[in-house]
Amino acid sequence: MSDAGRRPFVGGNWKMNGDRGSAATLIRGVLGAIGADPEGIDVAVFPAFPYLLEVGSILSGDQSTVMLGAQDVYHQPNGAFTGEVSVEMLRDCGVSAVLVGHSERRHVIGEDDRTVNRKVLATLNGGMTAVLCIGETLEQREAGETDAVNERQTRLGLAEVSADDMDRVVIAYEPVWAIGTGRTATPEDAQDAHAKIRSVVAGLYNADVAERVRIIYGGSMKPDNAQALMAMPDIDGGLIGGASLKAADFAAIVRAGVGVAS
Repeated sequence: MSDAGRRPFVGGNWKMNGDRGSAATLIRGVLGAIGADPEGIDVAVFPAFPYLLEVGSILSGDQSTVMLGAQDVYHQPNGAFTGEVSVEMLRDCGVSAVLVGHSERRHVIGEDDRTVNRKVLATLNGGMTAVLCIGETLEQREAGETDAVNERQTRLGLAEVSADDMDRVVIAYEPVWAIGTGRTATPEDAQDAHAKIRSVVAGLYNADVAERVRIIYGGSMKPDNAQALMAMPDIDGGLIGGASLKAADFAAIVRAGVGVAS
């Protein structure tokens, strides 16, 4: 963690898992482990759409500062878009952060960079935090295209985003080859990618914006590697997948983030 005063951000992406009861149990377990108001760190949970109200009601009942996040959004405000969910609908459910361009949305669902950018802009225009996910596949990594892919996805994802709005952008670097595979970039590899992404942001805006923006790691961060990853100067937290489904594991990662920031 750098000395730039960036507040760590740890998000739990629950993906398409659980049911109403297990979602309630999980968030209560998280709050019991980290407290309703964890100090020195921003924490968000991203349940599946059907459980946003259930999880949100528990967060609000505990007056928690843990943010309620959504895993996706549609860029249009309303209309004949069957199955989609708008920014206003999410806000109505108490959502304050949205994942945009997650690798599974890109590579499984088929979203392109233009669609991702529209969702980033819609999220920011709606007053919420956009967590822009970027990262290379295994094939791209082996072809030496990591930096080019990250730069392209960063530039296109942030198109038309103002410097002021960058305070509500978190960039999540998620090497696709490390998600759900048990493989993880070394802290040094992850740091190198994060530093280069920050350099891209500096080129798009300026050094001050680049220094302020939080860039978090989303490639199989777990309790046993979280501290080493977040100790790197340009790694400002994590986007947690599988480990976020276990309250104790997620809490351990949150505590690691607090520890390296203090």
